Amino acid sequence: MTEEETTAGDKRKRGITVPLQYKIDLISRLVRQVVRQQAGNVTARLIEDLMDRCEAAARSDQWRSHTGLQPRIEDLDLEQLVWVCRVFTAFFHLVNEAERQEITRINRLAAQTETPDNPRKGSILEAVYHLKQQGKSEHDMQLLVNELDIEPTLTAHPTEARRGTILFKQNRIAGLLERLSQDRALSEQAMAETIDRIANEVALLLVTDDVRSDRLRVQDEVQNGIYYQTHAIWDTLPRIIDDLRKALDTYFDVGDLAPPFLRFRSWIGGDRDGNPFVTHEITAQTLDAHRNAALDNHIKALEALWRELSISSQRVAVPHCLMEDLQHEAETVALDPDERHRYRFEPFRLKIAYMLEHLKQFRVDPEGSVYSVSRFQDDLNLLKKSLADSGLGALSSYRSLSDLIVRSRVFGFHLAALDIRQHSRVHEAVIAELFRLSGVSENYQTLAESEKVALLEKELANPRPLYRDPEDFSDQTVELLDVLKLMRRVIRKDEHAIGAYIISMTHSVSDLLEVLLLAKEVGMWRMKDGVATTQLDLVPLFETIEDLEAAAQLMASLYKNALYRCHLEARGNFQEIMLGYSDSNKDGGFWMANWALHKGQELLSEVSRQNNIKVRFFHGRGGSVGRGGGRANQAIFAIPIQSRSGSMRFTEQGEVISFRYARPFIARRHLEQIVNAVLQTAHDTECDMGCSPPMQALMERIATQSMQAYRTLIDDGKLWQWYKQITPIEHIGNLPIASRPVSRVSASEVNFDDLRAIPWVFSWTQTRYNLPGWYGAGTAIEEEITKDPKALELLQAMWQSWPFFRTVIENVQLELARTRMEIAKTYSGLSEYQFHDIIAAEFEKTRAVVLKITGHERLLDNHRAIQESIVLRNPYTDVLNLIQIELLRRWAGRTEKQSIPLRQALFLSINGIAAAMQSTG
Repeated sequence: MTEEETTAGDKRKRGITVPLQYKIDLISRLVRQVVRQQAGNVTARLIEDLMDRCEAAARSDQWRSHTGLQPRIEDLDLEQLVWVCRVFTAFFHLVNEAERQEITRINRLAAQTETPDNPRKGSILEAVYHLKQQGKSEHDMQLLVNELDIEPTLTAHPTEARRGTILFKQNRIAGLLERLSQDRALSEQAMAETIDRIANEVALLLVTDDVRSDRLRVQDEVQNGIYYQTHAIWDTLPRIIDDLRKALDTYFDVGDLAPPFLRFRSWIGGDRDGNPFVTHEITAQTLDAHRNAALDNHIKALEALWRELSISSQRVAVPHCLMEDLQHEAETVALDPDERHRYRFEPFRLKIAYMLEHLKQFRVDPEGSVYSVSRFQDDLNLLKKSLADSGLGALSSYRSLSDLIVRSRVFGFHLAALDIRQHSRVHEAVIAELFRLSGVSENYQTLAESEKVALLEKELANPRPLYRDPEDFSDQTVELLDVLKLMRRVIRKDEHAIGAYIISMTHSVSDLLEVLLLAKEVGMWRMKDGVATTQLDLVPLFETIEDLEAAAQLMASLYKNALYRCHLEARGNFQEIMLGYSDSNKDGGFWMANWALHKGQELLSEVSRQNNIKVRFFHGRGGSVGRGGGRANQAIFAIPIQSRSGSMRFTEQGEVISFRYARPFIARRHLEQIVNAVLQTAHDTECDMGCSPPMQALMERIATQSMQAYRTLIDDGKLWQWYKQITPIEHIGNLPIASRPVSRVSASEVNFDDLRAIPWVFSWTQTRYNLPGWYGAGTAIEEEITKDPKALELLQAMWQSWPFFRTVIENVQLELARTRMEIAKTYSGLSEYQFHDIIAAEFEKTRAVVLKITGHERLLDNHRAIQESIVLRNPYTDVLNLIQIELLRRWAGRTEKQSIPLRQALFLSINGIAAAMQSTG
């Protein structure tokens, strides 16, 4: 919970509001009650004793007795360890839900006192209010809103550790907990019945497997994504768009100006980079599933509208346009004669009946249907106009109808545009094969970059296909061409169903020209008389520090390439560029990654401006700070002035999706904060303090030195043996939480280059080091302050006035505060190698310099609610950590018979710590 989302009158001594404390106490009581019923007396007494000690520690501000727990945990048998894990995990999941409900309650209270002169913090109303205060005109606002374009993108990255069944049961409990809110008047009997129902649900939760028996299939991930899109997201988007309309109406006279500026995209079922299970068949199934889900929701909404619009032509004069349309529908649609007769005096219902028939026919045969999303939108607008023309103008903006109109524009018949992503090396291998088979080049992959580009340009300009006999193609080539053919077919039917084609690990101009040539091979791109024709958007993804530093030069070369320039002209001189936050952090450490990304945006924006290209950045952020996470709205305020345009994309990954989009109110709060930040930063022209050359130079030195410190640690050959021995990386690799493998080799053979960023961060989080979120910063900043005492004054000024620097420091102090060196040291004892003292020394350096810069006595003194939440969670989390350490110790000396139960217990411990830390990777 953020500091601004607490109220002083609600706070207890320890910083927890009274309503939240009530729910936490209730959860604790009910969990204990269920454990006594299920676990047996000995285990129940053990768990109650542990919870008593944790609660006492949370109240006392002191918790140094975890070392005394270690011998006791070592004496427990496996069944008892599993019981403790399950109970503490359930406790944390329910406390997390209670905290979300408290955020909701506090924001609802704030909304009740909101006025035009005192808008709620983080709201869309506040953003428009500030723009009015800055002197923006109606014309300025029209331009800004017309260019506003925000596209969150759901991905299936393996960071959601909970089963869908567990999520469902937690949601059931959440709904019951919400009934107990203080603003709801329940009788004593109703209160008791609700508490009994919660106890029953907790009992079911504790006898349900926490870990999936099998790894998720891509189809499962697709359905998970669709669930969020058709529930909280579906409910929320019309509200957000309406919030902007109302805010504009409050401060400006701009009419009904609120275009569908907020749309979702998805990678789930389209991202094949490193996931062999995403095939063209899976992608086709995904697109079908998206379409059917959207149609099903539209049908339900139309059926509800049909029940509402019982308007009789015997009581209201029906407009000619509606009667004329009904005549046309009767001639072309075979509606049941009885239905047509029954509703002959209810023209609005009759029109909706025809619309329902169109949608149902489209769902059965989308290829053969003549109905389209544009016709659907026309029909909805006809209903709105007819209501107004009938003298029912107030009903023309009826929420059921207005929401349908908005959703038809936002979700269409495709639900969410599906991006396709593949690694650049796959494209190169396929092009090399096609060139070899067609006699163009025997050794394309060994050519110099300039030779590759020249060859690709020649073939792009040549209208003939390269090679036509698929019998000679490798499986990889057949699969890639089949994906592109699928994209061509789908785009011809619905151009909104497919998003962009993203090229992972883009290193050179040829990486993009290769995809254009492949698109040409399947008829998705062609050149005639010097003019390119295509509906394909290519997005380079820059992920490593080296690639980020070279990105601007690469894009400048690309913009100057005559053929690619023709491609851009076909796409309205628009270019999207994706920035990878995960791999850049893993490659260069936290500080260097953040600085390289910031500089990269500045330079890429400038080179695009110089070439008259409109650029949109796609931020590939993960959930954790070590992968670009943190508070999304603050990250937007921190982006460089040059790249602020009102248009942006960002990923929503793994457990972040379930946190932000499981509840409509939380989804709305998250999205309104995003819109607030984008509105306030769009088209900023005043350079902030970050443009100061001394500050830029200081940031550059800190980034360079921090990366050196980071690389010194991770490049030590012995670190990897230590890392594998003291973290649960092997078990994270086997945790069945996603279809995509977490490593390019087996988990037991992992090395730095093959390990993906998610398990890299996940493992550090489990051991409480949180190293990817801070390591190297202390050495670098301390060195600068030691060399030049005035550097501290400059750093303090940067903290006060430069949003980017402040966001970096905020994220560092958050990860430092969540770090638990006492526990981490215990993990380190699992290996004979010694790296803990090195890491602990860097931790102390980093903590010290952060406190000097912020002027605080303790980390997070400016975020007391978060600070207190960490303190309260630590004792309970420590218990889970000590159990995991014991399980890892037993795993190292296991017999074959012990492997399966120990692995399952380790999976449970991973889930539990993830719940406690509210983070995986």
